Amino acid sequence: MPIFKECQQLNLRPWECPSFLFVLMGLITITAIIATYLITSQYTGPEVVISSVVGITIVILIIGNFVVNSVSRIAQTHQMQQEFVSITSHQLRTPLSSLRWSLEALLKTNLNQKQLNYAQIISESQQKMLKLVNDLLNVARIEQGRFELQKEKFDLSKLIQEVIAEFKIFAQANNTKIIFSKDAICYVLADKEKIKMVLENLIYNAIQYGGKDVIIKINKNIISVQDNGVGIPKAQQKQIFQKFFRAKNILRRQTQGTGLGLYIAKAIIKAHQGKIWFESKENKGTMFYMKLTTKLK
Repeated sequence: MPIFKECQQLNLRPWECPSFLFVLMGLITITAIIATYLITSQYTGPEVVISSVVGITIVILIIGNFVVNSVSRIAQTHQMQQEFVSITSHQLRTPLSSLRWSLEALLKTNLNQKQLNYAQIISESQQKMLKLVNDLLNVARIEQGRFELQKEKFDLSKLIQEVIAEFKIFAQANNTKIIFSKDAICYVLADKEKIKMVLENLIYNAIQYGGKDVIIKINKNIISVQDNGVGIPKAQQKQIFQKFFRAKNILRRQTQGTGLGLYIAKAIIKAHQGKIWFESKENKGTMFYMKLTTKLK
């Protein structure tokens, strides 16, 4: 049954699982009401009715207490998990940043080709690890309601050009051409660094899982990122913005990735009171849309 499956996923025994207790409380309430009706139909004395109502109330309160305790336990566990992720992410960022600076200094020295190759492998692994830590830290901030925005006025077109420049080598390595009209101008009032995170995620995905072309457009205050790659299976499209979700066709092609990027992207756009959505057909490609307000006050 779905209820018992949910209890197993939460690692709770049935009498500790809110869903099971809720259903149990409903069944007991219905049974108690029917029993009260049958009793009072036989005995018309007020003391019988009062005793029945008190009995029902006591049973409901007892089960309700179990429900409250179970929900509190789940909430406390969730809070502990969030705090653990947040603290761990903070602690990991310092050594990873130090490793980055050391590697950058090392790469500037006179290394032979073999040493250079090893150093580049370490550098790539460090960058992936730092991205994972940053993603986990951002998720913790989102869930704890500490995802603050530092808004400023900026040209979204120039920001897109910056991100494209960052992905130039990555795009070339994947034989992908990024097409963007540099004439488009769109001023927004937003958190520049966080919007950059969204753009980086959308463009990275378009290159990584896309085809030969990635087309980026600005139409008023709507930004679109289109690819002609693997697409998203229709049956899984409702899950695309969930934490840790990765489509099955992506897993067959690419095992790397955390499934946190789009979850964070949606949270950022939602915090800006904007909108993010997509259109996709499997094996034909995907187009993501991002809508931001152009009000500058």
